[in-house]
Amino acid sequence: MKKIYIGADHRGYKLKSKIVTFLQKSGYNVVDVGVFNDDRPFDYPIISYKVAKAVAASRNNIGILICMTGLGHVIAANKICGAYAALCYNTETAEYSRRHNNANILVLGAKFTKPSDINKIVTVWLNTKFDGGRHLRRVRLIKKIEKGEEL
Repeated sequence: MKKIYIGADHRGYKLKSKIVTFLQKSGYNVVDVGVFNDDRPFDYPIISYKVAKAVAASRNNIGILICMTGLGHVIAANKICGAYAALCYNTETAEYSRRHNNANILVLGAKFTKPSDINKIVTVWLNTKFDGGRHLRRVRLIKKIEKGEEL
């Protein structure tokens, strides 16, 4: 069974806790890398790094990152070779991040994502498969960039 690595900074902690509960009740294998409270500021790149490294280490692993806007996590996570993080604020962006881009990390912004949409976004993201086809060519181009190759 694939593992879902999940992490958040202090601004995403409460939303992360709700998502962890939802995923566990749904039967997923969840690995929570922190933070485990919101009582003090925490540097999000540390969490981004932990999740992205774990996801990139295995083709079966996926991840979820949460901070206030999601912007910092998506920038930091995408620095790890093999991590493809997508910032999604609704079900449509979640679907297309998987269908067209084969994203392996879902990034959420706690401030800008409607609480009533969270479980729907996560469910759509988890259940959407990569379309391949013309999108595979584009994903391969992204991997060439990642390796520092010319396009």
